[in-house]
Amino acid sequence: MAAKAKCDAVLMIGFGGPTRADEVRPFLDNVLRGRPIPHERYEEVVHHYDLLGGRSPYNDLTMRQAAALRAELEKKGAQISVTVGMRNWKPYVADAVRALADGGARRVLGFIMAAHRSEASFERYQATVDDARVQLGEAAPEIVYPQPWHDHPLLTTAVASRAREAYSRLEFPERRRARLIFTAHSIPVAMANAGPYVEQLTQSARIVAAELGVDTWQFAYQSRSGNPRDAWLEPDIKDTLRSLDAKSAVVVPIGFLCDHVEVLYDLDIEAAQVARAAGIRMERAPTVGDHPLFIEMMASIVAAHAR
Repeated sequence: MAAKAKCDAVLMIGFGGPTRADEVRPFLDNVLRGRPIPHERYEEVVHHYDLLGGRSPYNDLTMRQAAALRAELEKKGAQISVTVGMRNWKPYVADAVRALADGGARRVLGFIMAAHRSEASFERYQATVDDARVQLGEAAPEIVYPQPWHDHPLLTTAVASRAREAYSRLEFPERRRARLIFTAHSIPVAMANAGPYVEQLTQSARIVAAELGVDTWQFAYQSRSGNPRDAWLEPDIKDTLRSLDAKSAVVVPIGFLCDHVEVLYDLDIEAAQVARAAGIRMERAPTVGDHPLFIEMMASIVAAHAR
């Protein structure tokens, strides 16, 4: 089986983000790749980055995850290199694959940094890797991918740990009454129906809620984009907050592995404003980031594929 093939390197594959203000527009052009978008919406997204200091922390946080993974693999005695490649910004996937080939890698574990699989979160990344391999020709290493890990106990325990951080910011009586809301990036309904995205998200949320001892919880979606006439996954987190029959909420962005603009703006600024207007105390749980249990999960998967 390809998924069980032994690998001599790891390629962490991420979305990418601008690291300086002058990179924001070229980055957005990369993300859009010629797709038409109203000028007003484009400038609105640029403004989101302005509010966050003219950059995204995504690359820094992914590099921190990679450094933690290298350290954990060393502890496990796994002799395998870890390289990062981004789909939409430097360091690009194509450059990372070329560097792996130049370093002698022949079989690489491609670790796409998304726990829940859809065309947008998984298959497009595979296509980017395939394009990079075609450019290299016969020199290109083979790339294999791990089995789904959205329900891995180390991941769900890490998410539950982050959720408890949010609960801890509430007064004790309020913790019991707070509504637990999980969020993930919305995608077109047609895309969702073609893959396991919603099913995997629901499985992850159900496990985390059980670890938290919470029987009643909700799922909402966020960061919708694209044609407003197309059907996308709902309900939107803002609508959920407006209609919430509770005075406090713990929002867990289970669909994201680190705090980038979709979390820092869409939740911490936009959704938080809606919550305040509705008289709701909203506490947002941190994403897993470099939580030791998440890094241990990654290392265990990598070690199983290492020579």
